[in-house]
Amino acid sequence: MRAQIAFPLLDFPTSWGSGPDEYLSKGEAFINSWQNDDYITPAIGPHAPYTVSDGPMQGAISLSASTGAPIQIHLHETEFEVADATEKLGQRPLARLADLGLLGPNTQCVHMTQVNDQDREAVAQSGAHVIHCPESNLKLASGLCPVQQLMNAGINVAIGTDGAASNNDLDLFGELRTAAMIAKVVAGDASALSAHQALTMATLNGAKALGRDHELGSVVSGKLADLIAVDLSDPFLQPVYDPASHLVYSNHGRAVSHSWINGVPQLQDGRLTRIDVPDLMLRWIAGRNASVSSRPNNHTS
Repeated sequence: MRAQIAFPLLDFPTSWGSGPDEYLSKGEAFINSWQNDDYITPAIGPHAPYTVSDGPMQGAISLSASTGAPIQIHLHETEFEVADATEKLGQRPLARLADLGLLGPNTQCVHMTQVNDQDREAVAQSGAHVIHCPESNLKLASGLCPVQQLMNAGINVAIGTDGAASNNDLDLFGELRTAAMIAKVVAGDASALSAHQALTMATLNGAKALGRDHELGSVVSGKLADLIAVDLSDPFLQPVYDPASHLVYSNHGRAVSHSWINGVPQLQDGRLTRIDVPDLMLRWIAGRNASVSSRPNNHTS
């Protein structure tokens, strides 16, 4: 698979590290290990402004400057986040990050449901990207991202899912449909975020956010052949007047019939070419059962 993978950075310990110093040290080693890989792009993942203080945030900025690794951060996800930061620090989270020097063409701002004119101008001037996660925002009641306003301001907006904890199916086609419909309600305009614009969000705009639009994101001679084919022959999809409209409003991930990464087939006629799914499921079940049987028996008679 081709992927960007970000290591976590927080002020407090997790199973991955004891604190910011260890996160950054292990993260630098991680970046150096994968920096020249053809498929994996290492990135820096400070979780959010409210979980990462200025010192570690500056460490992330320095590491990004020295290695070129992108920074991905959850930002302006909820109204409470913004209000709490404004009350405690005297400025909105985005303004704080701008002052620290984190915003730039190598920055991916995830969520951005709470946006005012100053936020929009700061992101546009910095060249930072916005990753829109509509279904996660709905499930967590986080808010609604003003996608059309951001795009009108010249900001690159790509599509995301957030994590499985706040988005159960991780289906990008579902995100496309939800994003296109929400954008119309937020803008009060049925023509906002057309099907073609939504598809661009999921393809070329995503490549731009990764800094790889020169080689990914569109079917152009000379770019890498990362492609999918979608089967629109299902009776429920008939008639097909506009393929773009169908892909956004009537489709789901199961309709993908073929997939190629760098020209190498990974999915053919709906079947994975390099993963034995029945064997994988059996091994998963065996691992789950082993985990359950290894738990201590706390029952007493």
